[in-house]
Amino acid sequence: MVSKIITTKSYYHKLYLSPSLSDNASISHHLYTLTRRPHLAGSEANAEAASYVLSTLSANNVKSHLAEYAVLLTYPDSRSLTLIRPSPEPPTTFSLKQEVYEGDPYADVADQVEPSFHAYAKSGSVKGPVAYVNYGRVEDYTTLGEMGINVSGAIVLARYGEIYRGDIIENAYDAGAIGVLIYSDRKDYGGAGGDTKWFPDDKWLPPSGVQVGTVFNGAGDPSTPGWPSNIEGCERLSEDEVEKGGDVPLIPSLPISGADGEEIIKSIGGVVANDGWQGDKDAPVYRVGPGPGIIDLTYKAKQVISTIQNVIGIIEGAEEPDRYVILGNHRDAWTFGAVDPNSGTAALLEVAERLEKLRKQGWKPRRSIIFCNWDAEEYGLVGSTEWVEENREMLSSKVVAYLNVDVAVSGAGFQASATPQLDELITEATKQIGRLGGGGSDYAAFVQHIGVPATDISFGNAKLTGSFFAEYPVYHSMYDDFVWMRDFGDPMFRRHAAVALQLADEEILPFNYELYVNEIKKGAEELDTELPDKSISLVPLFKSIDKIKKAALQINNEIKEIKENKGGASMWKDQPWKLREMNDRLMMAERALTDREGLSGRPWYKHLIYAPSKHNDYGSKCFPGIDDALENAKSLNTEDSWLSVQHEIWRVSRVVTQASLVLGGELT
Repeated sequence: MVSKIITTKSYYHKLYLSPSLSDNASISHHLYTLTRRPHLAGSEANAEAASYVLSTLSANNVKSHLAEYAVLLTYPDSRSLTLIRPSPEPPTTFSLKQEVYEGDPYADVADQVEPSFHAYAKSGSVKGPVAYVNYGRVEDYTTLGEMGINVSGAIVLARYGEIYRGDIIENAYDAGAIGVLIYSDRKDYGGAGGDTKWFPDDKWLPPSGVQVGTVFNGAGDPSTPGWPSNIEGCERLSEDEVEKGGDVPLIPSLPISGADGEEIIKSIGGVVANDGWQGDKDAPVYRVGPGPGIIDLTYKAKQVISTIQNVIGIIEGAEEPDRYVILGNHRDAWTFGAVDPNSGTAALLEVAERLEKLRKQGWKPRRSIIFCNWDAEEYGLVGSTEWVEENREMLSSKVVAYLNVDVAVSGAGFQASATPQLDELITEATKQIGRLGGGGSDYAAFVQHIGVPATDISFGNAKLTGSFFAEYPVYHSMYDDFVWMRDFGDPMFRRHAAVALQLADEEILPFNYELYVNEIKKGAEELDTELPDKSISLVPLFKSIDKIKKAALQINNEIKEIKENKGGASMWKDQPWKLREMNDRLMMAERALTDREGLSGRPWYKHLIYAPSKHNDYGSKCFPGIDDALENAKSLNTEDSWLSVQHEIWRVSRVVTQASLVLGGELT
């Protein structure tokens, strides 16, 4: 008698993680191939990289295609920057060039790197005294005001770090500045001076290194807000309408190197800056100005409707093909992009190869797995946003979760951010789970626009914070190449992330909304301490939290009962609609936390629990609509402004109540 061997899903999951399924050479090869040339969105090199991703997925029997869009992108046409010092010192006209290093294997293609610029920066010529504003945060301008310093009519010099560059420019505009320069201070990016060496001898950013990037404060194609930019033609805003939309800067800006920034610092006089605003131990004394140094800045942009290409691959599920687990990463890079984003692209291709080897051994996913390699993320999450906007209704009804890998590897350590119901999936790897409220990568359209549970995974320190830049100081510069990754980021290519196959295979989705309830309750309690005595009531919010807590406990008890009775498999066979209904409740509860009207003044952001901070797109806020209204009310202190705070509390209360009804699964 021959016994039948039943191969379980868990067997395949263990096999997936086995070193025998792949080796480091494969992922290293993918990364080397993807980063041989600079590949900015809209470029021929990036189209070739898309072809490479497409062919690799297809070679691993992943049914794949290109999803193309015609989107508004900008490129530098001309730039000039001159520092005028008091007589008799001569003026300095900066070269604005990142230098190749001795033995640079990419020197032959360095001229393909676009001149350093800010995407969607305002074109114009401005001239005025220069003022130093630290990181350009709202609190930095408050400090300047307390010092009696007015930057109106000045060109401000800010250092990168702490907040999103687009918010640096918006804050400067609000303070009356006429232009902005942003530099990479040696204290943050250069190893803090002294005997420190820089790349290629160490990981630190060379003095000529420049962090480029977008300054767009929205998401997706600026000319098609809320609808897809189809290749065959679509409604499109004019350049003037885009500017009036409020998401592109209204004053010119330019990113500059640490060396150029320090040269400008030396020309600034006036009051000595606070200790926390000073540079490293070898830096000159930082003063705030304005002047006597004068900056003459000219920037002219080219605006182009360019074709971008998302690569979409699908492994169809065996039992639930209409339920999707999406794995996403972007491909476009400001320069070579070895860390950001192609460590993630290489990881995505490695996942596809491993899954194909599992399929050859008999594995089939329960649910469909979709690979998404996005284009034009660096410009403002453009490729992912256009795809989500085009497929919004299908995605809203079918996506189980979205797993994002952007900077897969930048060094040692592990970092994951997630919507709270997914926390248990990653707690074995890290206890430092953040929240996906910021707008830093392609999860934004999924979480904040259509309400899909999501994670963002990387190896290295916390993303887009001071520790992140210390770990990965060549961020968005010409030196983010294969050599930096090989020598300093991931020398053995052993840290790249693996996907949680449980989402694709478990009969019952591994979501825990009790953790979500705890986060919402914590946010409400923190809000309670921030509210001044203005007759604002949080009673509706706390009542809604009580309702969702009961619903979360109820569905967790239902899941526990099924598992204890070992009924999952048999129920799927005999009463599949019961498990399907339970999974739908788990999947759709996140959708219920969105509101079709979106945040006040930011309608694209539909999620009322998590969204980017209004003054820092990298940051995350719990109850962003309440937070925006509260900030406004504290400033205006009018009856209407405080009524707006109460209105936003009611809005959040209603979506939390809706989520409780979805989890409970019963009509009122």
